[in-house]
Amino acid sequence: MPINGVMVVDKPAGWTSHDVVAKARHILGERSIGHLGTLDPMATGVLPLVLGRMTRLSQFYSGAEKTYEGAIRLGVATDTYDCDGDAVGESHIVNVELEQIAASCSSFVGHLQQVPPPFSAKKIKGVPAYKLARKKQPVELQPVDVEVREFTVLGLEGDLVQFHCRVSSGTYVRSLAHEMGQKLGIGAHLACLRRTAVAEFTAEASHALEQIAESFSQGRIEELLIHPRRILPEIPSVTATDEDIGKIRNGRTVNLPEMSRSPFVKVFAGQTDLICIASRVARTLFHPKVVLV
Repeated sequence: MPINGVMVVDKPAGWTSHDVVAKARHILGERSIGHLGTLDPMATGVLPLVLGRMTRLSQFYSGAEKTYEGAIRLGVATDTYDCDGDAVGESHIVNVELEQIAASCSSFVGHLQQVPPPFSAKKIKGVPAYKLARKKQPVELQPVDVEVREFTVLGLEGDLVQFHCRVSSGTYVRSLAHEMGQKLGIGAHLACLRRTAVAEFTAEASHALEQIAESFSQGRIEELLIHPRRILPEIPSVTATDEDIGKIRNGRTVNLPEMSRSPFVKVFAGQTDLICIASRVARTLFHPKVVLV
């Protein structure tokens, strides 16, 4: 039986996001599964999966904000900008104060142009940059507009800086670590990273793959799905009549009791069955944009 919903996985270290999707497909027997935002293999934490018809909601999360916690190791840069890479350049004695580090972090807050790491999936003439970097070929990537909404130091122990950051979609945290090392003049790389939130999906709602497998085997997988009313909380919800549901199934425009100024509305049949995202045509007149039935 198809599974339609959103589930948050706590991605383990060493797995790619694609690995997690493949494992979820195997566990659940559901082919239609996608994720909402790639995590590097070395990173752990929140990886929301959209299952079945809910994959159609991915378009609403293309610009989703992400939140992270992690550690930056000072004194040496790497070619991948994280702990999986090889050291480049000279290593430096770490002799900086916490205030200097905090000032460096705060200088990145705001809108900025960030150059993606050479070891990334960004493509150069159709070829992923990391494939060129592995062959020691030149990698010239264009800067990308990103926004760092928060980048704060939580502590300093030896050469490890504990940090918290909140960033726009497309931001590479390991690039922030690398650039901070350059700014301080001592080199740095991302030592560890844990994602704690993607949009409304948080670590508190995440589940290990082992827990997902156990719940599925016990017929309790529905308990791990995010309640549909909690998805896209910025979009108001309305409950449709049977007549309106019939019209929506046929792609017809409907009048709905929604009086806010939101351009979209989540339409439910009852309390838990999300049947579509509708776009406002005029006042209370809405047209189905993404139909989930």
